[in-house]
Amino acid sequence: MIKVGLLGAGRIGKVHAKSIVADSRSQLVAVSDVNEEAARQLAATCGATAKSSQEILADSSIDAVLIATSTDTHSGFIEAAVAAGKAVLCEKPVDLNLERALACQALAAKAGRPVMIGFNRRFDPNFAALKRAFDAGEIGKGELLSVTSFDPSPPPVSYINVSGGLFRDMAIHDFDMACWIFGGAPASVTAIGSSIVDPAIGAAGDVDTAVITLHFADGRIAVIKNSRRAVYGYDQRVELLGATGLLSAGNVLENTVAKITTAGALSAKPEYFFLERYMKAYEAEWRAFVDAVEAGSNYPVTLQDGVNALAVAEAATLSWKTGRTVQLKDGRPVAA
Repeated sequence: MIKVGLLGAGRIGKVHAKSIVADSRSQLVAVSDVNEEAARQLAATCGATAKSSQEILADSSIDAVLIATSTDTHSGFIEAAVAAGKAVLCEKPVDLNLERALACQALAAKAGRPVMIGFNRRFDPNFAALKRAFDAGEIGKGELLSVTSFDPSPPPVSYINVSGGLFRDMAIHDFDMACWIFGGAPASVTAIGSSIVDPAIGAAGDVDTAVITLHFADGRIAVIKNSRRAVYGYDQRVELLGATGLLSAGNVLENTVAKITTAGALSAKPEYFFLERYMKAYEAEWRAFVDAVEAGSNYPVTLQDGVNALAVAEAATLSWKTGRTVQLKDGRPVAA
């Protein structure tokens, strides 16, 4: 039985708590949060104890920690957890700053402790099936990847102000998807963006609508489309064109009932938000983490993967701000 400490009792912390409790191989024993009452409430529902983060990290009986705190604390908690000898699963991103993330990676490597980063979309059953089919050679060499990621509505500006921006906060999932499917990081990034959904987002220095093109060294291209507003639901699609065919993974709908009459065809809308859309992915992500901890094997998503996605996010941000294509050299963005 793997004893787990959960750092963070907010919305995503509650999602992860369900996954930990649902796996018979893991036991949630402690929960921490800057909001002590939130930690107590979540701990009570899970049969755990509310503790401080420092107490969890110092507890030698706790084997693993899941970091679901605010993004600006991720690197620090990763470093403290690996120093304490814990197995670590940390929510994305590693940090809001690439240099800080690289320093965290170096410290973890020095400690000899692997870290898994929570890019849960890799574990979505449909996206995982697409990846397996592609790796099996079912459409030959991949040539053009299209990733669509639209939120149903924008978050409050108070969140935008601390999120690191659309490219680091929202699109970073899609950057990881592209790197994962194509098996490596792009050579350059071109991004355009605007604020047409909510002027307040633009006033905060961010965008709510963007298109990013990732250029890979061998000529492959990935196009990522992001929007903070799709009023019909959480629109999440992947399409991969290869030399001998096409693979696509569509939306998960609220139900599978379709009505077809002489007037046309009607089906349900996509699931409305990520909590519904990706719940199975979060559960599969935790099972994969436990599998690796028990087997002493490599994590399926590494700290290097987190650094790669953050480098692409920084390149996209720089491209948007400068209007230029940005090269990635030695894992860092360099304006062309």
